[in-house]
Amino acid sequence: MRLEYTGPLPEQVGFLLLPQFSMMAFFAAVEPLRIANRISGRPLFDWTLISVDGEPVTASNDMTLLVDCAIDEVHHLPSLAVCSGFEPEAYLGRPLMAWLHRLDQAGGALGGLDTGCFLLAAAGLLKGERVTLHWESLPVFRERFPAIPTSDELFELGERRFSCAGGAAAMDMALAVIARRHGTRLAIDVSEQLIHERLRSRGDQQRMTLARRLGTHNRRLVEAVALMERHLEAPLSVADIAHRCGVSLRQLQRLFERHLATTPRSWYLGLRLERAQHLLVETDMDVLAIGLACGFSSASSFSRAFSERYGHSPREARRQGSQ
Repeated sequence: MRLEYTGPLPEQVGFLLLPQFSMMAFFAAVEPLRIANRISGRPLFDWTLISVDGEPVTASNDMTLLVDCAIDEVHHLPSLAVCSGFEPEAYLGRPLMAWLHRLDQAGGALGGLDTGCFLLAAAGLLKGERVTLHWESLPVFRERFPAIPTSDELFELGERRFSCAGGAAAMDMALAVIARRHGTRLAIDVSEQLIHERLRSRGDQQRMTLARRLGTHNRRLVEAVALMERHLEAPLSVADIAHRCGVSLRQLQRLFERHLATTPRSWYLGLRLERAQHLLVETDMDVLAIGLACGFSSASSFSRAFSERYGHSPREARRQGSQ
């Protein structure tokens, strides 16, 4: 799904399916293309399902899809979307890496749905490219690949790279491609067929607004939580947060108790430990590095806080996650 396409129709799009791929993101990308073909009355798009060995692939929902071919049967594609789920880098063997580089050298556009960008980054194919991922995976990606620019947009479409946040964002990206290639009217018609409320731009937010997530529109409280979310690695003091929000420390404590049934300190600690959980399960960073990345001064203080909150140690959380 490259930014521009001037080749013959139907435009060919390949989908590389890796074990445990996100079925939701895959279908959300394909269905708009299928409906565009039907509404236009002519084949605008065609797609090929690919696996590393040509064998069927099981998604994260335990449904299995047949594929059209193995990677060694495909030598050129205008666009290839890597569809993955948990631990995508585990499937990046030498044959797959060499194949991806050959497609890139042949002029193909490479992209990732959901966590597909982890694999492309590990293959060294995202240098100098800005990508987006699901909001839950973005912090992990930034820790794993700090040199690669990221955004929290719904999708990114470039000349040779594309990415989306997964889920319904794959539909938004496909609709944007349809609109760019074949007109906004067709994209709107496809969107209505999908009971999709509107054509969302890449800049639409991935998550609900913080006020909706918190269940309150109290401006001071929303500002306080936003400050906490932006300062996980180097935590602010609760007194500093209160000062920046223009309230006293006691007023801030009352706001948290009234609207969130907790204290500012406990809420802040919970945010940092949630980040730590994701890093433990989705990266191979050592426990001390994760503790430091989440604002703890030592491995012991991190382990103690984690165990008190979750009832088991960070190492046990990692072991359970790998199982």
